[in-house]
Amino acid sequence: MAIYLGLGSNQGDRRGNLEAAISSLNQAGFTIDSVSPMVESPAMLPPDAEAAWNKPFLNLVVSGTAHWSPEYGLQIAKQIEREMGRESGPRWSPRPIDIDLLVWHEEVVQSKQLTIPHPGIADRDFVITPLMYLAPGLEIPGLAKSVFELSLGRKNIPLWMGILNITPDSFSDGDSWSDTAALESHLDKLLDRDIQIIDIGAESTRPRAESLDDSSEWQRLQPVLTLIQDRVKGRRIKPQISVDSRHPKVVARALEYGIDIINDVTGLNDPEMRSVARDSDCQVVAMHSMSVPVDPSLLLPSDKPPLVQIKEWIEEKKNAWQREGLNLDRIIIDPGIGFGKTSIQAYDLMSQCAALRGSGFRLLIGHSRKSFMNGISDRPPGQRDLETLGISMGLCQQGVDIIRVHQPFIHQRAYRAWAHLSLQ
Repeated sequence: MAIYLGLGSNQGDRRGNLEAAISSLNQAGFTIDSVSPMVESPAMLPPDAEAAWNKPFLNLVVSGTAHWSPEYGLQIAKQIEREMGRESGPRWSPRPIDIDLLVWHEEVVQSKQLTIPHPGIADRDFVITPLMYLAPGLEIPGLAKSVFELSLGRKNIPLWMGILNITPDSFSDGDSWSDTAALESHLDKLLDRDIQIIDIGAESTRPRAESLDDSSEWQRLQPVLTLIQDRVKGRRIKPQISVDSRHPKVVARALEYGIDIINDVTGLNDPEMRSVARDSDCQVVAMHSMSVPVDPSLLLPSDKPPLVQIKEWIEEKKNAWQREGLNLDRIIIDPGIGFGKTSIQAYDLMSQCAALRGSGFRLLIGHSRKSFMNGISDRPPGQRDLETLGISMGLCQQGVDIIRVHQPFIHQRAYRAWAHLSLQ
C-alpha cells in the first residue's frame, strides 16, 4: 500500500500553490506515483467565520512512497506549508497550502500530534473524490471500508468530462474543431479552466453515422494527441485524457501518447479491446449499448425495468472481466443514455444513479444534448446546453462520479454555486 497525501489551497494562485507543493514534496524525498484530478469545494467554515474566508478550495490527492516515518512526514508537510507562506491563525482560515497525511501504508497512528488514517477521510468529499479516482478499492486501515464504499450514498464531487469531437458528422458539434487555430484555442481554455477530463472522439456514433477504419480514425486522432502532449509537457497537474474509441488498435496506439482513460462505447465486447485494457494502466469506461453506431430501431426491451436490465448486464460483464483478469477497480460503468433507450427509459435510469453505483462500480453519465430531450425542448441539439445543465445538477445530487458534457465551463460555474448550498 502506498502513502496518500491530500493537498488543498484557497489563497493566491491555487493551482500554482498545489504545483509548488508537489515539487517540494518530491525534492524532500517523496517519490510521486500518481496525481489525482483536481476538484473544487467550498471552504469548511465555523459559524462565526469572516466573509473573506469563504473562498473555494482546489484539492487533490497524491500517492507515492518515501523512506520516512509518519512523524517525519508530518514535519516535512508542516515545513513546506511554512515555506509557502502559511501562517498560524484561526482554524479554517484561508491558506495557500494545506497538506494532510491521509493514509500511510497500512499503519494506524494515534498520538497527540498525529492521527493516521486522517480522521476526516470518511466525511470529506474533497478527499473521497480524488482518492477514489486513484484507488477506489483502497481499504482504509481501521475503517474496514474501501474508498468506494465510503462514497456510497454521498453527493460526491463530480469530475467534469469535456467532450472534444474531432469528427465532421457528430450530432450536435460536427466539424466544430476542423480549424487548427480554433482547436488550439479550445484546448487552452480546457486547460486554463482546469476541466478534469478531456474525452476525444474521432468517430461519430450517431444514427446512420459512417463507420471508420482504424487508419482513418487514427489519422484524425493522432494530431490532437500530439497537440495535447505539447500543451501539458512538464505539468504535474493536468487533465486526464480519454480516448473515445471502439477500435483496439487505435486505443493501443493512443496508449503510446500517455492517455489515461479508454472510453469504449461497446462495453468491452471485443476480446482484443479487453486485452488492451487489461494490459494498460488506464481507467476504462465500459458503456452499455444496443448498437454502435446507433440503430434507432434497436431498443432496450420494455417488459422489464431498465434498471434491472442494466444491473444484469453489469453483473454478467463483471463475471466475465474477472475471469479474464481485468482490474475491476479501474472500470467505470456508463449506462449508455441515447444508445438504445427510449426517453422514458433514459430518465428512469438517470433518476436511479445511486442504485447503479450500488452494483460496485463508479458511474459515468453522458446525457449532453441528446435526443431523449425532444419531449422537453424544441431546440436543436446544439442549443440544449441549459437543459443538459439542469439534468446535470440532478446527477450531482445523486453522487455521479463523472459527468460527460459538451460545455463543461458552464457546468463548472453552476456546480460551484450549487455546492455552496448542497454540501453544507
